[in-house]
Amino acid sequence: MRKRLTGILLIILVLAAFSNVAVAQDQTTLLWGMWGSPEEIAVHQKVADAYMEANPNVTVELWSQPWGDYFTKMDTLFAAGDGTAIPDVFFMSPIQRYAASGLIQSLDPFIEEAGLDREDYWPGALESTSLDGVVYGFPRDSAVETLYYNKDDFDAAGLEYPTDEWTWDDLRAAAEALTIKDDTGRVTRYGLAAEGGKYFNFVGANGGAILDDMFAPGECRLSTPESIAGVEFFAGLMNDEIAWRDANLGQAGGDQAVFLSGQASMFIQNASRVPALNAAGVNYDVAAVPLAPSGGRQAGSTNGAAWVMSALSDQPEDAWAFLQFLQSPEGGQAVYFSAGDAFPPTKSGANSPVFLDDSRAPANKQAWLVGAESAPPNGNGWFPEWGELNSTIISPVLTSIWAGEAQAADVLPGLCDSVNTFLTDKGYPK
Repeated sequence: MRKRLTGILLIILVLAAFSNVAVAQDQTTLLWGMWGSPEEIAVHQKVADAYMEANPNVTVELWSQPWGDYFTKMDTLFAAGDGTAIPDVFFMSPIQRYAASGLIQSLDPFIEEAGLDREDYWPGALESTSLDGVVYGFPRDSAVETLYYNKDDFDAAGLEYPTDEWTWDDLRAAAEALTIKDDTGRVTRYGLAAEGGKYFNFVGANGGAILDDMFAPGECRLSTPESIAGVEFFAGLMNDEIAWRDANLGQAGGDQAVFLSGQASMFIQNASRVPALNAAGVNYDVAAVPLAPSGGRQAGSTNGAAWVMSALSDQPEDAWAFLQFLQSPEGGQAVYFSAGDAFPPTKSGANSPVFLDDSRAPANKQAWLVGAESAPPNGNGWFPEWGELNSTIISPVLTSIWAGEAQAADVLPGLCDSVNTFLTDKGYPK
């Protein structure tokens, strides 16, 4: 009898051991990569926590880097070729170079199998995460920008708050009135803080363009009168010392830092700054980016950084399940919307009570919808060589303009000659 019990006990122990192995095998660890401020990373962690709560067999580990290091480190990981060290799902913008190099997975087969609705996305949103008509990523958000403003500064200056109908003339007048200088003539508070990369809000609003086609370019358009006028207006704010110069703004910590420290009364940015401003208790609101006096539209882009899947991941199905959660109105998107740091990439999400929640600043969230209705997929090129073109040819010339070292009308025609030569050498138009 004792031998029989011993045998049964042995069987139980063996079965238990196999059961433990099976449980261990069912556990999945996903590496999730992104850049962002500490406030943004905290929101991403909330998303990961929500997914792990709903999926106890999955552990989501965050791999976060500062913006300035992110792309270099990601390139280094892919060059090493170790799929286990590369995030299974990660942030990328633009995605075209990675897609063309076969580093990220096509999502089309997954989308078709899941029956996802592509029409709910803002115009240009999925196009900006595609290459040759194939979708490689889902936009986490829409990068449409608004004009943030400090209501206390406006009140002290006796100015009316910005509206969604403001023009460049209104912006300049307010920036002049809000700029403060000390007895030595040094500016202690600028009216406006705007990164140099925001220039397309002015170029596009005035009917200008960077290229004739941001997906399949044929020629440069920065030398047209409309484009030159947009660049000149933006640069003029810096030259007249009513807006931060781009390089100085970066050295001072960026638009959020100077706004929070009282060194700027307005800035132009997407929704990513909302959590920090709300946490600091700033009395602020937003309005649509001002229109050109000639008419036109808001021209900030509806594209945003995309969540993509590594082509070297050995768990694509698990990565896809997490990617779907990130896009779900009841999942990841609900967390982002409630935090307020992202404008939804979908029309349904943007019009949802979660995003439009009146209890959370800013009050005028409709300003983002105003921009999204008319904004094209611009500001970035959506072809593999855009990064090289922008960093080596376009940005250096624009940087010299923002620094006050060159005039737009003098250098943009030559810039376009260089851009057109680059495009020809790369085989464009294709």
